[in-house]
Amino acid sequence: MDSVSLVGLAEALNAAWGPDTCAPEDVKDWSEANRARGQCATTAVVVHDYFGGDLVRGEVHVRGERVDFHWWNRLPDGSEIDLTREQFSLQEKVIGGVYLPRPLGWTRLDREYSLLADRVATHLGLAVGVED
Repeated sequence: MDSVSLVGLAEALNAAWGPDTCAPEDVKDWSEANRARGQCATTAVVVHDYFGGDLVRGEVHVRGERVDFHWWNRLPDGSEIDLTREQFSLQEKVIGGVYLPRPLGWTRLDREYSLLADRVATHLGLAVGVED
């Protein structure tokens, strides 16, 4: 996976996003015009697959009230990368950010993550579903 660039991964993610990789609560707001909508948690875990580092979760606020959470990555070199920030309207503000461990075991987004990870690997020309 060392040969995968961040730019290449970002392009693969953008191509792979769809309503079926979106968080279930955001499907109604997902569109071709806003492909990143609802993709943050699964995208952050896919970025972690390729680059490691930390997962970061902040709160999404509208008019001072928390309405959701937002996920992004802190890379091993200390830089932060957020490939889905553009999903938010001007009224939605991301507040704070705490480091969280990668979820272990089943999560509610496993199906969406699996679809996204497989599509990204295919887009990058990597073998899918091959165990070492």
